[in-house]
Amino acid sequence: MESATNLRVRDFIAKEVADWDDELIAVARFKAFSGQRCDWEPTFRFWKHFIIKIATHFGLLLIRPSQVKNDWFNRGGLTPLCLDDVLSLMYNEGDITRTVDLEDPTSGRFSQLVRRVGNLITRPPTPDIMAEQCVIVTAMLKDKAAEVVKHLSESHWNSSCIVTMKKFQDMCGGPDEASVMLRYLSGCRTAQYLSVNKKDFLEGVKVSLSAGALSSITNLDYDVLHLIWTTEKLQLQLDVTDRRYELLRKSALASLQSGNKKLALNYARELKLVTQSREKCSSLLNRVEEVLSVIADAESTKKVTEAMQIGARAIKENKISVEDVDLCLRDIQESIDSHKEVENALGIFCHISSVACI
Repeated sequence: MESATNLRVRDFIAKEVADWDDELIAVARFKAFSGQRCDWEPTFRFWKHFIIKIATHFGLLLIRPSQVKNDWFNRGGLTPLCLDDVLSLMYNEGDITRTVDLEDPTSGRFSQLVRRVGNLITRPPTPDIMAEQCVIVTAMLKDKAAEVVKHLSESHWNSSCIVTMKKFQDMCGGPDEASVMLRYLSGCRTAQYLSVNKKDFLEGVKVSLSAGALSSITNLDYDVLHLIWTTEKLQLQLDVTDRRYELLRKSALASLQSGNKKLALNYARELKLVTQSREKCSSLLNRVEEVLSVIADAESTKKVTEAMQIGARAIKENKISVEDVDLCLRDIQESIDSHKEVENALGIFCHISSVACI
């Protein structure tokens, strides 16, 4: 069964290339390259620009060579015999690249050093592009990188910012795209990978939002990453609590309207517990956001050392610790689990009551 993407690409090809179904022209385009480059240069240019155009139109940072050849340009079972050479030439000319060609900032400095030395000693063999699972469209990589930086610039006013890896992945379109983007931005010295292992293993990205060089990672950056991760986790719990509150409220109203005051009273008690949990979570979230605001202000107006001191003091004054966050989240989760147990019990009770009435 054809994938939706392949069908959309086929429709796009039909609209963009008026003579796509012309048999004589198709034969010339689909045949293998032979002779001098000047003989097949126009055909190569056609395929190269068209592949890039399709990737740009559909926002495809990563493309699968096998899909490009066997699905995109399949004409009744016939595929371009020249496409292997087209993709190899595109790779040699920098129009596409592989993920492994971009240095992985998450691998550690020693691994990166070994890789660089190895590349200096021995020239890597020319890869078989058709055997690659995915390749990167260079033009899309540059455009998407600019979009990511622009998006972050719109919500941050300092020269750099820190985001959690989950947030970065969401912005990039998924884990694979984020991995490529991080490698590219790190190579441009526009981003740095950071991780911290406290109660949980946290990953994040520090991104430069100005033309200047990105400052090195500091202890404050690790604290900021943990605080941002905390806000995201607390906000997620607030959203869950709010949905729970709304469900309980509707259940309480429904029970009251049906005349079941006892059941409505039980739901009302649950609503009170949910409200208390929300207030506790919201209070901690406000404290964390206040600290982040103080740190952001300090970073924009003070030197790095002063900002670090102000940040550390703000964290201490607001009494925010890993234990506080874990305790708050655990209390909320226990409350939610308790709500579910009560709701299940109430559901069974309602069922038994309805059966008894029958």
